[in-house]
Amino acid sequence: MYRVPAHLLFLLIVPVSTASPVQTQPPAAEAVTTDLDIPYQSINGVDLHLDIYRPTTPSTEPRPAVILLHGGGWSSFDKSNMRTMGQFLARHGYVAFAVDYRLFHGSQNRWPAQLDDVQFAVRWIRANASKYGVNPKLIGAFGHSAGAQLAAILGMEDTRTNTDPALAHYSSKVQAVVDVSGPTDFTADHNSEGVAFLNEFLGASLASHPEIWRDASPSFHVAKDNAPFLIVHGTQDENVPIQQAQKFFDKLQTAGVPSSFVKVNDVHTFETTEARRQLAIESLAFFTRYLGVPR
Repeated sequence: MYRVPAHLLFLLIVPVSTASPVQTQPPAAEAVTTDLDIPYQSINGVDLHLDIYRPTTPSTEPRPAVILLHGGGWSSFDKSNMRTMGQFLARHGYVAFAVDYRLFHGSQNRWPAQLDDVQFAVRWIRANASKYGVNPKLIGAFGHSAGAQLAAILGMEDTRTNTDPALAHYSSKVQAVVDVSGPTDFTADHNSEGVAFLNEFLGASLASHPEIWRDASPSFHVAKDNAPFLIVHGTQDENVPIQQAQKFFDKLQTAGVPSSFVKVNDVHTFETTEARRQLAIESLAFFTRYLGVPR
């Protein structure tokens, strides 16, 4: 159930005009400077890259940042799918980093390779904060589907592994998370295709190693010190049941984590203009609330 069919296109965010109902956003949209294919780490001789979207106008203060994580069932798509969201956030004063991570193919790049990569990326952003005008204390994460699962854990757990001593003292935990259509509990809501994929992706069956399945599930990482969450989920989602989002939200609320749950009348990939616009507005308002208004 968690593998997005190849024929589905990734979420494309429709830019929101400066006359949107979000009252706390800057009064005018910024021009955007784009830096593409910046290497942030090398694994076995292969570079991983990120794209940076930032306001062209210099700021007197470091700006909040958002790491953008694409979906695709952990096995397809890339950072370019986050281009529109990156440009949108940069126009409203944020520095956005769309990140590639290792994709799972056959037996290569099993979990938790993807988590290691995105945690490394957050630490790289903090290490290079002054270069890109970023406030290292104010970093959010936005993810869709598989990317939302990764974004969620970024807001819940700190660095899993330290392979680069130069980054070891930087935290990988973010200060706010937007979870869009994300799976949060791999131990529930199974179908045969989903189970077969997860057996391979996680490298073990649920029966033999339930701890691996739980460790990859954001729902099992809920704690009072989690970052604030905005959960956005389609009521017609056939890939990840909205009941997962509801249960995850309920657990966050019980734990006392600041969280909001927005139900959108659409499918997994948010195909309508109205749904995409609503997502953009809600995400901007959420980041403004928890990361501050960029200056």
